[in-house]
Amino acid sequence: MDSRNGSVSETPLDAEIGSFFDSAPPLKDCDGIAKKLKDFIEFNSPPPVPLEQCCVRYIDNFSSGHRGATSTEYFIKAGYAVIFLYRRGTFQPYCRSLPEDSLLECFECSDDSAIQVRQPYAEAVKRAISDHHAAVAGGHLLKIPFTTIFEYLQILRSIAMSMRDLGSHAVYYLAAAVSDFYVPWKSMAEHKIQSASGPLDMRLVQVPKMLSALKKAWAPMAFCISFKLETDSKILLEKAEMALKKYRMHMVVANELSTRKEEVTVVTGNEKILVCRDKTQSDSDVEEPLIELIVGRHSAYVKDSDL
Repeated sequence: MDSRNGSVSETPLDAEIGSFFDSAPPLKDCDGIAKKLKDFIEFNSPPPVPLEQCCVRYIDNFSSGHRGATSTEYFIKAGYAVIFLYRRGTFQPYCRSLPEDSLLECFECSDDSAIQVRQPYAEAVKRAISDHHAAVAGGHLLKIPFTTIFEYLQILRSIAMSMRDLGSHAVYYLAAAVSDFYVPWKSMAEHKIQSASGPLDMRLVQVPKMLSALKKAWAPMAFCISFKLETDSKILLEKAEMALKKYRMHMVVANELSTRKEEVTVVTGNEKILVCRDKTQSDSDVEEPLIELIVGRHSAYVKDSDL
């Protein structure tokens, strides 16, 4: 606090976040995205690191987007409207029953050259298409793609500012595996890096901790859930508790790499809740009981906030 004028002084993190957005390339179709968000929110009102600017190469991770896509289905089923911010090429809602191989495996040409769905995929494809179109047409699902870390964080900020008036009714389910490091836009080579130049030596900069900005400035009243993934179970819960306190999250979903599809531990201010998929059902998901838990806690949060 600046005692001279009563204003809040800018912190080093605020400056770091501001510098990130100031130096980021302009978001493509910014006005179009803003309009989609505005229309969607009004209808329902009561998230790789590139190495070149003309990008050929990426530093990437293994994340498929399955957690976010599957959770989206359960949120919609629970009555929520979902803005699904996803990286291009990752898993999509309502596609769990489709084959993991190429989508073309689902189709074939008949003798009269008509395209038809192959067995045994017919029922799965029909259900996926029907559920997806129902969610979109009903105004319950808005899908917004991104490719780079710059796009993801700019769109996330735009979403947060658009949803700010929703207060405690807004939920941020931050399941995207966001890169911890990036190459600043101005530091990237303009064109494809030539292999003939020899070994590649570069310096990655740490991405500013945007969770702080989300909770502090962009959406201070929203219900926020972040994720912590580790390969070492000995430090997982400790790291999740640190993230809960540091970023003032309402929940942190702690998942270990090797068991992440079987169970997660939800860390709150005074609880560590183990959530497991129903192992008696071969097609069950851990996301179903996870979203059920989150919906219950969010409902209680909204009720307390409205008192």
